[in-house]
Amino acid sequence: MAEERKVEPPAELFPRKGRSPLQDALREFRRNKVAVGGTAFVLLVVVMAIIAPLITPYDFRTTNTNYTRTKPLTPYIVTTDHLPNCHWAGTPLEMGCTVFLAGSDALGRDLWSRTVYGTRVSLSVAVVAASVSLIIGIIYGTISGYAGGRVDNLMMRIVDFLYAVPVLVMVILMQVYFKALARQGATGFMGLLIRWNKAMGGMLFLFIALGALNWIGMARLARGQVLSYKQKEFIEAARAIGASNVRIIFRHLLPNVIGPLLIAESLAIPGYIFTEAALSFIGLGVDPPTPSWGAMINEGYQGIRSNPHLVLVPGTALTLLTLAFNFMGDGLRDAFDPRLRGR
Repeated sequence: MAEERKVEPPAELFPRKGRSPLQDALREFRRNKVAVGGTAFVLLVVVMAIIAPLITPYDFRTTNTNYTRTKPLTPYIVTTDHLPNCHWAGTPLEMGCTVFLAGSDALGRDLWSRTVYGTRVSLSVAVVAASVSLIIGIIYGTISGYAGGRVDNLMMRIVDFLYAVPVLVMVILMQVYFKALARQGATGFMGLLIRWNKAMGGMLFLFIALGALNWIGMARLARGQVLSYKQKEFIEAARAIGASNVRIIFRHLLPNVIGPLLIAESLAIPGYIFTEAALSFIGLGVDPPTPSWGAMINEGYQGIRSNPHLVLVPGTALTLLTLAFNFMGDGLRDAFDPRLRGR
């Protein structure tokens, strides 16, 4: 009996669906296990910051002066008037109200609670500083690159001048000025900013200081991207059919240049987090008792030999978060740059 042959239909009848560039980039990103791990850790920290009252026994302001600078996992006696301050009172986790999971600081505040609440400060700085830098840099660089000529020359000379200004020194001077204004008091618009800053725990002035000059590099990068694209054929075709400058910028230029800019900004986020920690370390960051990892390290480094956990707990959190953002940024850069794929 003759063997039956299976007839396969022509491939043209069932064309294989291709992948988009975004799908290719995501596929490449998923192959990078380190980048995926960094992204997962960042998402975990974001969730911890959102649900901080649920995963911490006490508020970051709650003190217990009977137990200061205690070691991790130190049990203690909670009085009846102190127990209602515990988030876990009346829940299956109530035993956690009587143990310092990561120890306590010089004022008897739970170190685990302050470290978790400190993620809110670091993530807020990362999001706000990066957003301000990205928005101002894209607007400034796009206008400069697209206008060209004298406008471009003038705008870039301003950027060159600002590049000569030490960013960290200017940030410190601005923070000193803002804090002096807050101590003296002010009226009008500055008084309104001071009240907002106080309500935010000192983060508003920190956002203003960090966003004042950090957009310069983004502006130059955005200008370079616009200059490389504005002479392309599809831009010339858009001009030929009568598209306005606004339409060309928003419909044709920005969608093509936004990817590299987002990746560059994601790589700059660890720098913002470290800058905030450095400012808080020298007393120019957020206002006490708002927890900041830099301020916590400053409070504990003098007794690092006898109580190393006061530095190790916030220091480890700071190191892991910055490393996670670095891994995520490197993974995004490798995934969205075709020249780096497969290396």
